[in-house]
Amino acid sequence: MTLLHTAWPAPGAPGTVLGGVAIGELFKTPDAGWPLQRLRAPLLSASAAFLQEVWHTSNPVTSGHSDGIHWRRNVDVLYGVIELPEDACAATGDTSPLQAASQLVYERVFGLLRTQGLPHLWRVWNYLADINGESHGLERYRQFNQGRHTAFVQAQRDTGGQVPAACAIGVAAGPLSVAFLAGTSPLVPLENPRQVSAWNYPAQYGPRAPTFSRAALACPRGQEVLFVSGTASIVGHETLHAGDVAAQCVESVRNIECMVQEANRVARSGRPFSLEGLSHRVYVRHATDADAVQHALAPLLRGAPVVCVQADICRADLLVEVESQAIHPMPAA
Repeated sequence: MTLLHTAWPAPGAPGTVLGGVAIGELFKTPDAGWPLQRLRAPLLSASAAFLQEVWHTSNPVTSGHSDGIHWRRNVDVLYGVIELPEDACAATGDTSPLQAASQLVYERVFGLLRTQGLPHLWRVWNYLADINGESHGLERYRQFNQGRHTAFVQAQRDTGGQVPAACAIGVAAGPLSVAFLAGTSPLVPLENPRQVSAWNYPAQYGPRAPTFSRAALACPRGQEVLFVSGTASIVGHETLHAGDVAAQCVESVRNIECMVQEANRVARSGRPFSLEGLSHRVYVRHATDADAVQHALAPLLRGAPVVCVQADICRADLLVEVESQAIHPMPAA
């Protein structure tokens, strides 16, 4: 399995497309015959109107549609995408439409994984409109966390410890959009010693803590993949450097560097992960901060590939968030 950043899958690209994401001016993207998440957010660091990130596999694939999920899989990895408009889920009692939609999406994801026999959820990308807005007496990100948590509980899955890497990012408008990678092998969740685990946050951050690990290692056949979740300027459980986007960049990279160190403690590929060996997607709250963010990150990420996107972060006082990943081959047995 490989990840390519392309304007569109290029002729002669290795293997078969498993799935991917389109970012930017999406009305210009061609239709895809494979699972495609559409990230409805402006690109800040590319000359193209849109950018494609594509997962490729060298193995035969099968694909299908199940309960609104477009999915494609090889023998041991599945990539899926589901979008659900919130108005498809009516508010009931204390449950908001977003909470109901979040719960339903994850219930459908877990149902598909059971059916396909790939029980281990590795990485999830969550995008929702107006993430810091408030309705039904609660911030929308906290509503999303409630719905996700309920689905994990009902599926009898861990809500702390053995949980996937993930991000939850705000866009201006559109449906709840979730893409995910899952596999036959268990993930190795990783936590940051500088931070309280997200799933163990105190109640001040909402009725239900977020359900994700700070990073995770997954092992599709012949490879080892490091997924670093959306990472921001948080130490312990508190935001640092409010109002200072450059300082938040520095703190975010410190946290990623800690996750790289944690990964290298348990990685089995024999090749250490490094900041320069990761690819990074950077979410920037204010487009006017794009130059400052890129100037701050360039020396810290040491020439690694970076894609900058304008989007909102899960806390209103966070100005930037970085997610990262890398794939290493496993040594031959």
